[in-house]
Amino acid sequence: MNEEDKKNFLEDFKKANIEKKMDMWFYALEQIALWEETIAEMSDIAQKTQQGKKAVME
Repeated sequence: MNEEDKKNFLEDFKKANIEKKMDMWFYALEQIALWEETIAEMSDIAQKTQQGKKAVME
């Protein structure tokens, strides 16, 4: 999502009936959790890969 998409999304959210848009809120929260887990797993993979490369070089 780029800055323009973010701006449009938030404008749409402001204009809407909040009770009907709460599904968007919960979806965003789920996405945060999913991406935090994904980033943590990517970090673990990168660290293990780097450690493996160092072990091979030694």
